[in-house]
Amino acid sequence: MEFFTISLLNGISYGLLLFMLSSGLTLIFSMMGVLNFAHASFYMLGAYFAFTVAQLVGYWPALVVAPLVVALVGALFEKYCLRRVHKFGHVPELLITFGLSFIILEMVQLVWGTSSVDYRVPAMLDGPLFTLYGTNFPMYRGFMMLVAVLMLIAIWLLLTRTRIGLVIQAALTHPDTVESLGHNVPRVFMLVFGGGAALAGLAGVIGGNAFVTEPGMAAVVGSVIFVVVVVGGMGSLSGAFVASLLIGIIQTFAVGIDASLMGALNSVGVNITPSTFGFALWKLKISQIAPILPYVFLVLILIFRPKGLLGTREG
Repeated sequence: MEFFTISLLNGISYGLLLFMLSSGLTLIFSMMGVLNFAHASFYMLGAYFAFTVAQLVGYWPALVVAPLVVALVGALFEKYCLRRVHKFGHVPELLITFGLSFIILEMVQLVWGTSSVDYRVPAMLDGPLFTLYGTNFPMYRGFMMLVAVLMLIAIWLLLTRTRIGLVIQAALTHPDTVESLGHNVPRVFMLVFGGGAALAGLAGVIGGNAFVTEPGMAAVVGSVIFVVVVVGGMGSLSGAFVASLLIGIIQTFAVGIDASLMGALNSVGVNITPSTFGFALWKLKISQIAPILPYVFLVLILIFRPKGLLGTREG
C-alpha cells in the first residue's frame, strides 16, 4: 500500500508537469495548426532564465519574469520568422521551429555552459509537505501540482469565459470574419504563440529545479510531450491533461517495479516460459523498460484510436 500511494502521488506530480509542458504545445496547434518542434526548448529557456533571475532577485520574481521573457522570445519568433513561412505550408513551419531548437541549444551552451547549473528549490519550499507510511512527500512537488491545476483552470476560463478566448477560437476557423470585426488576426496568432511559449517557460521554472537544469533537458522531455499531445488527441487540451496523468503514473509505477517481465506476467495469469520469444527479453526488469512505455502507449493509440483519447482529428 505504501508503494502504491507514494508512486501514485509522484506519478500525478510528474504527469501534471508534463501537462504544463504539453498545454502550450496543444494550444499552439489547436489555434494555429502549427506543430512547434522548439516547444521543449522554450521549457529549457524558462529554466535558465529563472536560474539567472533567481540569483539576482530571488525565486518568486523569477516565477513571473522568466515566463514573460520566454513569451516575448516566442512572440518575436512568430512575428519575424514563423509568419513569413506560414503561407508555404506545414513542412516549412516544422523546419523553421526545428532549426530554432538548435539555435536555442547553442545559445544556452554559449551563455550558461555545457554542464548543469546550480538551480535549487527555494528554501521556503525545501522540506516535506507531509509524511505518509514513513516517507516524506516533498513540499515542492505539492507546489508543482498546485501551479499546474491553477494553470489548467486559468486556461479553461480564458478560452471559454472571456472575450479574448472567443476571438482566439474564432480567428482559427473564421479569420476573415474576425478581421472584418476589427481584430488584428496576425496579432492574435502572435499572442497565442507567445502564450504557448510562456506556458512552456513556466514549466521550466517549476521543473528546472525539481529535476536538472542542463542543455540536454529539452531533448529529455521533447519527445515525451509530443507523445502526450498525440495520445491525448491533437489539439485537445482535456486530452493532453488525461494523457499527461496516464503517462506520468504509468512511468512512475514502472520505474519502481523491480520484477522481471516474465514474473509480472506470470503473476497475473499469463503463462510465460524462458523459451517464449527468447529468454533475454523476459529477463528484463519492468524498471528497465520504463523509458519506452510512453512510446509503446503511443503505438497502441495510433493503431486502435488514431484520433487520440479525446481528440476529434483523425491522425
